[in-house]
Amino acid sequence: MTDRTGGHVVVPWDPAALPAGPARIVPDAVLARWRSADRSVQDPRLVVLDDGTGAALVTARPGTAYVKIVDAVGDAVAAARAVVGHAHGRGLAQVKWEGWTAGEAAAEAGFAPLRAPLVPDAAQPATGYVRWLGDGAGDDGPYRDQVGEPAHYQQSTHFTCGAAGAVMAQAQLGAVRPEDVDRRLELSLWREATNFPACDPVRLGLAVHRRWPGSAVTVSLDTDGPVILDSYPEGDRDWRALLQELSREEAAEAGLPVDGRHLTVPGLRAALAGGERVLLLVSLKAMLGFDVPHWVLCHATVPGAVVLEDPWVGTAAGETWVDAHLLPVADAALDAMSRMEDAGYRAAVRIGG
Repeated sequence: MTDRTGGHVVVPWDPAALPAGPARIVPDAVLARWRSADRSVQDPRLVVLDDGTGAALVTARPGTAYVKIVDAVGDAVAAARAVVGHAHGRGLAQVKWEGWTAGEAAAEAGFAPLRAPLVPDAAQPATGYVRWLGDGAGDDGPYRDQVGEPAHYQQSTHFTCGAAGAVMAQAQLGAVRPEDVDRRLELSLWREATNFPACDPVRLGLAVHRRWPGSAVTVSLDTDGPVILDSYPEGDRDWRALLQELSREEAAEAGLPVDGRHLTVPGLRAALAGGERVLLLVSLKAMLGFDVPHWVLCHATVPGAVVLEDPWVGTAAGETWVDAHLLPVADAALDAMSRMEDAGYRAAVRIGG
């Protein structure tokens, strides 16, 4: 479906059939990058200036409140501004821009540089940029200063999301020096937190409490039963459930609070406003298409959305750390994706300074 707005047109991205206008201005290396991944799950679109002088490939995770420029070509500044207009029309909170080719055009188009990841990856862009969409005026408004920016850390395995999120939280809170964040820290914390292989909420909270005793840690879990077990066969559930019982006993002995009340999204917002960082258990079905439990770090809010760090980066779908960093998710979408499994419970680990 084609969407035409003043000065530009938005068309679906078809890697096999590039429109004539962009075909004249897209460098071969950029086109090869655009075609290097199956981006179909991220609603890829071309934003093309009416006069054919500029274009941008944009993508976004489903269930989120941003759009990302992979590259802008030709008149990159005008193309990026057209993307901003497109995002405003969709009511999004933010536009990001991968730093492959952005250069000085990013600043000229009103984008600010993102903080570099804690551990660089040569296969991903070294830089990225963001433009918050504020109150509809097209600028950052107060949001650039309002959203404190942690440094992103990408989990190194399929199962260490909880540990990776906790490390990011503690690095932002000052309990971990950025230069000390590495795979050894991630895996050693996971080993203390695991329910084999996922991290259950109480065990994760206990691991954070023990590793950083100066941090105020509270587990929010509105069920007394075992969690994150629905995907296992019956024979693999009982021993994991027993381990979770033992973790609750250890938490009580260690003085770790386990709050059995339901953590609402307004309650989450209040915790973040009070300076806490919140590890929230979500399903990845809406964002990435598979219904598995996954820990994300909630660290800030903007009107209508909560800002996350997701330790998982879906590189097969063309994602980079730019997608997973400063990731805005609308309140209603976050509420839905954090109602877990058939029971609909909510699990979080709240970390204070």
